[in-house]
Amino acid sequence: MTLADFHRIRTRRDFLDRCLGGLGVASLAHLLSIEGRTAATDPGTSNSLAPRKPHFEAPAKNVIFLFQAGAPSQMDLFDPKPGLRKWHGKSLPESLTRDLELAFVKPSAKVMASPRVFKRHGESGIEICDWLPHTAEVVDDICLIRSMYSDAFNHHPGQSLLMSGHTLMGRPTLGAWVTYGLGSESRDLPGFVVLSSGRGTSGGASNWSSGFMPSTYQGVVFRGSGDPILYLSNPGGVDRKMQRADLDALRALNEERYRTTGDREIASRIASYELAFRMQAAAPGLLDFSDEPAHIREMYGIDEELTKPYGTNCLLARRMVERGVRFVMLAHASWDDHSNLNKRLEKNCGITDKPAAALIRDLKQRGLLDSTLVVWGGEFGRTPMAEIRRPEEVEKAGRDHHPKGYSMWLAGGGIKGGQVIGKTDEVGLSIVEDKIGIHDLQATILHCLGFDHTRLTYRHLGRDFRLTDVGGNVVRKMLA
Repeated sequence: MTLADFHRIRTRRDFLDRCLGGLGVASLAHLLSIEGRTAATDPGTSNSLAPRKPHFEAPAKNVIFLFQAGAPSQMDLFDPKPGLRKWHGKSLPESLTRDLELAFVKPSAKVMASPRVFKRHGESGIEICDWLPHTAEVVDDICLIRSMYSDAFNHHPGQSLLMSGHTLMGRPTLGAWVTYGLGSESRDLPGFVVLSSGRGTSGGASNWSSGFMPSTYQGVVFRGSGDPILYLSNPGGVDRKMQRADLDALRALNEERYRTTGDREIASRIASYELAFRMQAAAPGLLDFSDEPAHIREMYGIDEELTKPYGTNCLLARRMVERGVRFVMLAHASWDDHSNLNKRLEKNCGITDKPAAALIRDLKQRGLLDSTLVVWGGEFGRTPMAEIRRPEEVEKAGRDHHPKGYSMWLAGGGIKGGQVIGKTDEVGLSIVEDKIGIHDLQATILHCLGFDHTRLTYRHLGRDFRLTDVGGNVVRKMLA
């Protein structure tokens, strides 16, 4: 083809039309990049867990969520109901139970008054039951909520709502949102760590999932003994130099694929491999408590059979926060006491009470409580009515699920301690003062971390999602 032939078939208009189309695509890519909606061109320079600033200055920098999965009985622990005694062994009037949704028992089930003894503690005079003597000692540091409300009355959807803001699985959880918003200050440990004890949660891994966010933000499960993470140690015959060479080769292949596809999960995979390599040197030291004084070990109950698992996790949570881990979840299960309430409740209190109180005291004496938000609670509460599964087992009575008026507590990180918020009626069936929903709790937690919950969003499937869905209000009474 001659130059004259080329000019004949390529008009100026056609040339500009084709060029401007390409310029439009380039401009769109540039605008999307400015808005953070495109993948980084080099996954090696993109650190999705790099520390980031919140919307505004706030006291809390880290969160330790003491998740009591299975739903502790609020009227046996935190919300005394002497008014139940006159109803003990009787059914409540239909006027009180007409709209009651229950999982197993009928609204006409017989009332069971709590045998627990409540006393006032601290300068605040907050009433706590006799099975929580150590929590009673730190009561002036906690904000006790007696008016929590959930829209779910079964465990899996209830846990999903508490952690992700929705009863259906598949959305990012609270820890994922926090690490997405703030990143992490630890280079050698994950930004979101999960420690478990007891029998396991109903929701399982969905309670610490990253949902539709990149997997970089999901919770990493640590163990309290042996290798903190399974397969963290190299197999025999593989030294660190050999492993580094393997990772470099794997990284090169992943980067090539990333440049072709722009898939953020590939970048997350690269980051995960690199973090795992660094963790091999950093993580084992977490479980070496030889540098902890004897009085600290005793305070957490590390050397006592009953409290050792949960005490170890609470001490690990403090050590992780010191090392910059952004969000630590301690999942203890199960408080799902449909039967044998008194026996099981006493055991769980014995397991968790001393270590949880030790965590508050230890954070405070180290100057970390002001910057660490501690949350204690489950997905809902229990009914004032007894659940008796067999007529001949009245002495083994338990309580059914009840989401409309239960208790949780928070401490540190911008929370005003030494106060009770909310009130339920004399039998604990409904809230009569300061109703606080799950989205309100989530909005308040994010506020303590410096976020306007309506602005902390993630775009997925063409729209912006947020933890609090379309609701939620910051509970100002809770704030210091």
